[in-house]
Amino acid sequence: MFANKLAALFTALVAAASVASAAPAQDFEPHITAPKAGAVWHIGSTQNVTWDTSNIPPSNVNQTGLILLGYIVDGSDDEHLDGQHPLAANFPITAGYAIVEVPDVAPRDDYVVVLFGNSGNASPKFTITA
Repeated sequence: MFANKLAALFTALVAAASVASAAPAQDFEPHITAPKAGAVWHIGSTQNVTWDTSNIPPSNVNQTGLILLGYIVDGSDDEHLDGQHPLAANFPITAGYAIVEVPDVAPRDDYVVVLFGNSGNASPKFTITA
């Protein structure tokens, strides 16, 4: 049992060291091209989230992404991101798209998706309905 834990710790340390020695990723915020402002998504439907991949720095080409759903109330900067239920995770940032299933959330017209690579970029507001 102790040997298994020691082996797992060693593996984690080796992985961390290899990441630390790699060239650091540059900050970049790929422009989200879908959903567009005013788009309507229906709960339970499948949607494409897309973004521009034309300016990804070479140090970021092996990066994976994360897409979170949130909403922005008028007059606020808070994105109310749902980090507990990602729409998509661990996809290559170079793909330029991720297919997501619209979760069962309260209908509203101020939803956004935020794409994280090493920086976050929010979509325009769109609607989710029943």
